[in-house]
Amino acid sequence: MRKKIVAGNWKMNKTAAEAFVLATEVAQLVKSDVPADVQVIMATPALYLTGVSQVVEGMSNLDVAAQNCHEKASGAYTGEISAVQLASAAIPYVLIGHSERREYFAESNEQLAAKVDAALANGITPIFCCGESLSLREGGDFLAFVADQLTASLFHLSAEEFGKVVIAYEPIWAIGTGLTASAGQAQEMHAHLRVHIAAKYGATVADDCSILYGGSCNAKNAQEIFAGPDVDGGLIGGASLIAADFITIAKSF
Repeated sequence: MRKKIVAGNWKMNKTAAEAFVLATEVAQLVKSDVPADVQVIMATPALYLTGVSQVVEGMSNLDVAAQNCHEKASGAYTGEISAVQLASAAIPYVLIGHSERREYFAESNEQLAAKVDAALANGITPIFCCGESLSLREGGDFLAFVADQLTASLFHLSAEEFGKVVIAYEPIWAIGTGLTASAGQAQEMHAHLRVHIAAKYGATVADDCSILYGGSCNAKNAQEIFAGPDVDGGLIGGASLIAADFITIAKSF
């Protein structure tokens, strides 16, 4: 049975003091309110990873994630963090290919493939992000476009390696725009991606792959979205910055 996951992407938010308070609140609520079969993840700014790791230490269903990693193991890459360094700090998850990284830092499918390789080589679970723009959605080619992102960045992996990857579908047109994808639209894409994965790796691998939804999911719409048979949780943005809202989402299965 594939894992239910709710991952919060804090992006570039919270001071050090605020981060400690939020992480502590989330940890307390996970202990008291979230079912043990739901994996909760906080993707914090890199500066806070080790501190938040101490807050969640010993909890089986609460963990931390980095928001990015470099594809190289070391070198003259000022401001970057490698998967080797994340592993040395016992960081178990990393976001790769978030739409903001693709847009603002021009990360290509080829570069993201190398980042996935680096994460897996260091025992870190990649949460691989994919999704389409509004123009692609309106143009009608969105299903093939997003499937092609998986092909380009993930389908070089062996079945065993692919089985260690989590997918997060982000309809870019529904992030911070006021537009919202319906539960049906989310399920349509997730089902399409699962069929695409099955065509490459077989039904067992596809059925075991957790596919998260990442388009303006919040405390009000999470239950409807998570009801989709191919929706295994969410990659949560703004709502993850409010502990009560984030936990409401984690309880929405």
